[in-house]
Amino acid sequence: MTDATSTPAATAPADPPTPAVALTGVTVRRHDRDGRELVLLDGVDWRVQPGEHWAVLGPNGAGKSTMLQLAGGVTHPTQGTVDVLGHRIGRVDMRALRERIGHVDAATARGLKRGLDGRGVVLSGAFGSLAPQGRRLGPEHEARADALLALTGAEALAVRRFDDCSQGERQRLLLARALMAGEATPALLLLDEPASGLDLPSRERLVGALVASAHRWPTLPTITVTHHLEEIPPTTTHALLLRGGRVLAQGPAADVLASGPVSACFGLGVTVERSGGRWAARLAGG
Repeated sequence: MTDATSTPAATAPADPPTPAVALTGVTVRRHDRDGRELVLLDGVDWRVQPGEHWAVLGPNGAGKSTMLQLAGGVTHPTQGTVDVLGHRIGRVDMRALRERIGHVDAATARGLKRGLDGRGVVLSGAFGSLAPQGRRLGPEHEARADALLALTGAEALAVRRFDDCSQGERQRLLLARALMAGEATPALLLLDEPASGLDLPSRERLVGALVASAHRWPTLPTITVTHHLEEIPPTTTHALLLRGGRVLAQGPAADVLASGPVSACFGLGVTVERSGGRWAARLAGG
């Protein structure tokens, strides 16, 4: 019998969630064709938690693509540790890990099997391959692909050859393909300059598709590499600024995507403004 005056037992605090990506003391060095050592990343510490949507910005050569490659298990650090989805890079079956990660990048677009239609492109993402794996695909994959085509506004592209699509249409198909990763949804979504080369209508359709996916799967962590603040979706929660392989600032997007930090990152005085959840930058005093 419980004493009515006794106090209930204290509830043990919940364990913190496992980061989707964790970089600790990461340095990446490579050598160029002349044998000179290049430092691509220098002493980077970074955590991406479930449900966070990160934008990574910096000038050319800042190390953005290298960070994305580490997060995707594509490359290894020279120093430090990289954990992705709870697994230490270098101690895990990389092929199995990559099947859980969705990618939108130019290399995937170039590597896809020629002649695929839009639905085929999306289905190729089910197992991270460059062509649909017919023997592994079932009706559930077909239904999921059709749902993702609808979510990304690409339904009309299902039977159109990928080679015949515009750049904006291709990017929406690649996003739908990336969302096919994993058993029901990817565990991590990586986007490498997804709006590069798009005109205004195409960019806005892509941003709309990214917003729709963030609302559909609110716990799915995303990392988007970009050069331009105007391409950042309003669902972005965090941002990281890189310059010369070093982190200049990271944290909540509202704090990092401000005039001072962005000016320091790009080495140019700019004024950053936010309206309707979207960011824009212009020359200071301009």
